[in-house]
Amino acid sequence: MDLRKLPLFLATVSVLFSVSRACSNGECKELDKCTSDSDCGTGLYCFSCINEAFSGPICVRSDITDQFKLVNNSLPFNKYAFLTTHNAYAIEGEPSHTGVPRVTITNQEDNITQQLNNGVRGLMLDTYDFEGDVWLCHSFGGNCYDYTAFERAIDTLREIEAFLSANPSEIVTIILEDYVHAPNGLTKVFTDAGLMKYWFPVTSMPQNGQDWPLVSDMVAKNQRFIVFTSIKSKEQSEGIAYQWNYMVENQYGDGGMKAGSCPNRAESAPMDDKTKSLVLVNYFKSVPIKVSACIQNSADLANMLPTCYAASGNRWANFVAVDFYKRSEGGGSFQAVDTLNGKLMCGCNDVHACVASSVQSILESQMDWVGKI
Repeated sequence: MDLRKLPLFLATVSVLFSVSRACSNGECKELDKCTSDSDCGTGLYCFSCINEAFSGPICVRSDITDQFKLVNNSLPFNKYAFLTTHNAYAIEGEPSHTGVPRVTITNQEDNITQQLNNGVRGLMLDTYDFEGDVWLCHSFGGNCYDYTAFERAIDTLREIEAFLSANPSEIVTIILEDYVHAPNGLTKVFTDAGLMKYWFPVTSMPQNGQDWPLVSDMVAKNQRFIVFTSIKSKEQSEGIAYQWNYMVENQYGDGGMKAGSCPNRAESAPMDDKTKSLVLVNYFKSVPIKVSACIQNSADLANMLPTCYAASGNRWANFVAVDFYKRSEGGGSFQAVDTLNGKLMCGCNDVHACVASSVQSILESQMDWVGKI
């Protein structure tokens, strides 16, 4: 090498090194390049989406903004939005509990406790009669098999109970695709899991589109576990709310992912039926594809929310259900819920803007009070 060019070479290497190491040790922010999770700040992890294969991994979000702690919990339950995991139990890497290798699809990567700790507050579970118990399972023809079963429902429910016990201000909702026909089968498993002490009663659920109770009141009464079933008769026989009496839901699978369209699923009332106080938006493929979930959970999901808002009679979704919930190109499903909470709580585009809005309201009320003195 020509020694006269050495200073320029060293300067170039220095610049390249400084760019590649622009952040590390927990200093990297969302969308910054990273090499490991430890590079990323709190609430982020290092991930490479399929369309970033050549540009390298970046820091993306890994948990939700807790709207109750950030702003307040003094609004009705239906004035908040909650991240929901589709087939929350169908976890990649979950060992077989039947002694037979499992041959079926998965929809999530984290276990239930991890999902809850990262801010998931809605869990979609498929319940079946199997081996004399209630199991969480995929099925063929409405039946659970040893090669499609994931685990006994009580194991998942005990994780939920442990979370509610450790987090006395949080509320968890489960939405059951229910194939349990054993008399009082669900009641028994909820009781055995220790969840009845948190039960939100059907008698307190609103009729004809009225508001739900205030979240603060639900917390004060310890009524922090909400359960919906797909079997209508169980509302009378077991006191478990029939989902379609209280919420509308868009089409699941590929039919719910068509740009500009947000049709209701067959069992649901039309999306704009305002006699139902809650709105559930599904956004996941009919057959889950893990590598592309990061794209679906990002701009595609964000673009669907206004479509479903219009279809739902100008109502923002309360639950957003996705597969592989942490996979995204940045904010992903977490940002989608931040947007929804901003819209629901203060008419803003992000829940963080509600903090400033709340402060402004307090200042204005104080000025009005001063002016009247």
